[in-house]
Amino acid sequence: MKKYKIFIACDTNKISEVKKIISQTNTKKLEIGYKFGLEFFYSKNGREFISKIKNKKIFLDLKLNDIPATCSAAINSLRDLKNINYITLHANSGEETIKAVIKSTKKINSKIKVLLVTVLTSMSNSSIKKIGHTKSIKDLIKKQAHLAKSNGCHGIVCAGSDLKFIKRIFKGEIITPGIRFKGDSSGDQKRVLNPREAFKNGSTALVMGRSIIKGNIKNNISKLIKELK
Repeated sequence: MKKYKIFIACDTNKISEVKKIISQTNTKKLEIGYKFGLEFFYSKNGREFISKIKNKKIFLDLKLNDIPATCSAAINSLRDLKNINYITLHANSGEETIKAVIKSTKKINSKIKVLLVTVLTSMSNSSIKKIGHTKSIKDLIKKQAHLAKSNGCHGIVCAGSDLKFIKRIFKGEIITPGIRFKGDSSGDQKRVLNPREAFKNGSTALVMGRSIIKGNIKNNISKLIKELK
């Protein structure tokens, strides 16, 4: 069986829960990494805990979105985190910030891959119109994919519904959140896909949170392995 790459979203502010997630998702049948977003990174002792994780792929999902100087300074403040493999910034930050983040990341750790986040999976066409966009999600994300390509991003984070047209533009890593097993509640996500469909449509890695960490984690991992066979 091919070793599919899965990032488990550690969406909690409790270190005890993260320890449980890591211990119960341990398997040799998948390439497992761990995604830490704002909730855990901002929590008491969360940053310190992340810094001590060893021999795991770490995806730091901060979605940086500010002026170039501020985002560069933010990257520099992560200099002590030697175990980070991926970091995200938002396409809305613009070309100059993207360039600045890539430059700063290379300086502190050339092994960190910079991922550009496109339109969030919680947003729909009506959502983006309300914040002033006149283009459809598809047209907007095409622009963002070209932005990632032209500025040297290592990867893109996008919804499963966008994979087919993004992979024609961007040849780097394409990581897909908003993944649910068939029958699972989509929650606050608007554009979701199941694991098998996402890989079939061109994703190189998935981010899975609720479908894995809610309920019996070991059973959920077994379910994922079975679905991907």
